[in-house]
Amino acid sequence: MNENTPVEPHGTHHLFNSRKGVLWALAVVLFVVIGGAYSNGFFRSSHEHHDEAEKTKETYVCPMHPQIVSDRPGTCPICSMDLVKAETSAPAPFVKQPAGKAKNDLDDLFDEPSSERKILYYRNPMDPSITSPTPAKDEMGMEYVPVYNDEVGSKASNSAGVEGMATIRVGEEALMLTGVQTSPARKETAKRTVRTVGIVVADETLVRHVHTKVRGWIETLSTNFTGQAVQKDTPLLSIYSPELLATQQEFLSAKRAAASMVDAADPAIKRMGNDLLQSAKRRLELFDVPKSFIEKLEKSGEPQRAVTLEAPISGFVTAKGVYEGQEIEPGMELFTITDLSHVWIEADLYEYEANLVEVGQEATLTLAFSPGTVIKGKVAYVFPYLSAESRTLKVRFDFPNPTLTLKPQMYVDVSLALAQAPGVTIPDSALIDTGVRQVVFVETAPGTFEPRQVKVGVRGGGKIQIMSGIKEGEQVVVKANFLLDSESRLRAALEKAIGGGNK
Repeated sequence: MNENTPVEPHGTHHLFNSRKGVLWALAVVLFVVIGGAYSNGFFRSSHEHHDEAEKTKETYVCPMHPQIVSDRPGTCPICSMDLVKAETSAPAPFVKQPAGKAKNDLDDLFDEPSSERKILYYRNPMDPSITSPTPAKDEMGMEYVPVYNDEVGSKASNSAGVEGMATIRVGEEALMLTGVQTSPARKETAKRTVRTVGIVVADETLVRHVHTKVRGWIETLSTNFTGQAVQKDTPLLSIYSPELLATQQEFLSAKRAAASMVDAADPAIKRMGNDLLQSAKRRLELFDVPKSFIEKLEKSGEPQRAVTLEAPISGFVTAKGVYEGQEIEPGMELFTITDLSHVWIEADLYEYEANLVEVGQEATLTLAFSPGTVIKGKVAYVFPYLSAESRTLKVRFDFPNPTLTLKPQMYVDVSLALAQAPGVTIPDSALIDTGVRQVVFVETAPGTFEPRQVKVGVRGGGKIQIMSGIKEGEQVVVKANFLLDSESRLRAALEKAIGGGNK
């Protein structure tokens, strides 16, 4: 041994080997303990506890399409309805509920799920006619939704004969969520009433223009502003006219001549004197000289310088064209007087309503500023042509106006009963009108809704007359029927896809 070689202390090598053996023994014991704990379920219970937390977290489903499930709030990619929250639990085999028992989950609200659900194929969420046998995505990146064996077949039947639609069954929970309501079809009279806005105009038959028939000058004006109310036979103005003065003198001369011929022996002479008197009096009347003025002239025997003219009717002065001292000529318009105790109302109706309007039909009028006021009138005239600009028919109504509530150029609401027809009626909210056909959903059994194509008649007052397709007493859907419509079309499309071999 070289003297420079280090010499280990006695027993050091043996001690090192002993410690190494102990470490290996401890490692073996620890491995055995951990393996036993895992085999006894210590770590597995922790893992299962994590799985249970995953299984009890909140999920969201579509009430119309339960196959759409999400772990966060959102909207359905098919119908855009808000997803509803549903608490899920550990998976359990499906047990069919007894008759009359409510479901405990939101899965497949519109259907009665079978005990074994099997995916038949996958369909495009935006176009049910596009299907795939394997999972796929559309051009927008949306995943195809699975179609199960309990979503087609006997549940969606097109027995109603409405093309593109199918009879559907709705679960009790779906009825509560969607708010579907029904109402019975009743036998009653449907009334079609049209409501339009009219404008008040003066009755043209009650408008009078006051003219002069002689030349002269205005002495005084008893009525001197527009809008003034006048009564029949009240003074309007006094006029000085040489022609009227000469006519008065002729009348007085004829009167004296007739008086002198009364005692004549020849009857012809008596008759001639009387004819002269009546002719002179008639001339004064034709100049619109009031009867009271002629009687006064006949009694007094003295001609008057100014002659007073009176109002021919009661009403309001709607136009005034003279002033005091003004010279007037024959034919000149002095006043326009309008009687507003009776007015016309002109309203426009649409072209398709023109053939239903007849003269004499009763109409009612309401006022925006007086809701409790209701005035009854009738159709007075139907114009024989339509407006080229608005394509509407003008109709004239007669309405009494004794209290002068209706004033010219005022807007009013007019209701006109166009037609009445007895028969089977339903609420108008039950009808789905596409413009080409009219469809109503009928509840043929509890939770079963059948689409029917109907023929409608008179509409009005919230009611629709049904000519064919529905009988009295049948329950029709009046609320949330658009949801049934979309589901019915979807079911029909799915059934068509299945029948076409797209599996």
